[in-house]
Amino acid sequence: MAERSSVAELAGILRKEIHRYSPGERLPSSRELVERHRVSPVTVSRALAQLAAEGAVVTRPGAGAYRAEPRGGAVPAPGDTSWQEVALSAQTGAGPVPRSVDASGVLATLAAPPPGVVEFNGGYLHPSLQPERALATALARAGRRPGAWNRPPTDGLPELRAWFAREIAGAGGESGPTGADVLITAGGQSALTTALRALAPPGAPVLVESPTYPGMLAVARAAGQRPVPVPVDADGLRPELFAAALRATGARVLVCQPLFQNPTGAVLARERRREVVRVAREAGAFVIEDDFARSLAHEDAGPLPPPLAADDPDGVVVHLRSLTKITSPSLRVGALAARGPVMERLRAIHVVDQFFVPRPLQEAALELVGSPAWPRHLRAVAAALRPRRDHLAAGLRRWVPALSPVAVPRVGFHLWVRAPEGTDEAVLVGAALRAGVAVTPGRPYFCAEPPAVHLRLGFAATAGTAEITEGVRRLRTACAQALPRGTGEGEPVSA
Repeated sequence: MAERSSVAELAGILRKEIHRYSPGERLPSSRELVERHRVSPVTVSRALAQLAAEGAVVTRPGAGAYRAEPRGGAVPAPGDTSWQEVALSAQTGAGPVPRSVDASGVLATLAAPPPGVVEFNGGYLHPSLQPERALATALARAGRRPGAWNRPPTDGLPELRAWFAREIAGAGGESGPTGADVLITAGGQSALTTALRALAPPGAPVLVESPTYPGMLAVARAAGQRPVPVPVDADGLRPELFAAALRATGARVLVCQPLFQNPTGAVLARERRREVVRVAREAGAFVIEDDFARSLAHEDAGPLPPPLAADDPDGVVVHLRSLTKITSPSLRVGALAARGPVMERLRAIHVVDQFFVPRPLQEAALELVGSPAWPRHLRAVAAALRPRRDHLAAGLRRWVPALSPVAVPRVGFHLWVRAPEGTDEAVLVGAALRAGVAVTPGRPYFCAEPPAVHLRLGFAATAGTAEITEGVRRLRTACAQALPRGTGEGEPVSA
């Protein structure tokens, strides 16, 4: 957050000073700017890049930055775009119907909060937890591989497909996928989009856990599908309700997260695992298994249950996972695993939408997971997430007891907390942001009316336990203002 703030501050200073220079005149060198403003070379580079994007300066490699020539010509008058409302509407027999894509639930975890705000809404690892050095090394080595910049196979590099297959099958079971059953995608969200488009036509019902990942709900609705909720409890999806929903709706697709269900943190119980696959198989339905959190196990997690796809000879399960959550938001490399005729449809949609995943990214992913740094990184993240999780949970219980965690999972990067009855979610989220802490509202996680007000509080995007303590302190202040009277008290927050 400090780096982001200093870039904005330096860009603002240079924006005010640029009038001192004539068009085409050279600005001070990067070294001069570093010494004058006491910032890093990276900050100077990013600030100049921001001004170049605004058209205020022109950068010339090896020569420096120059004030841009003024843009000539009159400013064009704005046009009339109101016609687009009709063009963007779906046509029905009764006339135009407004049609839109709601990305608010996704943006709640993607949007960077203002500088100085504690990021309890983050959905990725804090930069200090990302394997930046290993990623840089992998990318450099990948770029030097023979053919690294050539067109890759549309299904993905065979070696990377084989690695994902081993990761899925090696976690348990005797009927896991092979490399031929794997398709490389541009991250988990891309895999989810491809799977839903392949398995359910527009207008079809899609069974989803309730609550569930908002990004999946957005994908389904953007495809014209109709999400239908199936409740989860502490042991995950309830098979009897899943079976009832299949009968009532005629749905042929279920999307679930058996390991660390997002947002509740539930793990599908052992006795329910085979039952879910059996119910789907008998109904002729597919199960899309989103295994996004497997690499985010905490130090005290113990052995994890295998994926549903690891023991699925009949091709009921379409499995997806990604390297993004455990590495960096920008390493968008994931995989879809499926067997049977469905793979041909997945492959066709993937090719039409993307052609292929850029080869340098695939090569870099291969370099990373094959390096000695990879197991060290997994151990380091597991060791770092546990104290963050425990610190946030303990802080809430002691200092903000009104926000009680539904569970304290041993996998993943957040806690799902319930607010007192009578809480206005929008008021609470707004009060938290004004107090300097960003939280994720619970409403977007439900495709029907939510039974209560919830928040998702992430701990993986924080710098450490000290920042979590400060975030809890600010959240306590917000709760004192926004929660129903008499429900927000706890012990004073110590430093």
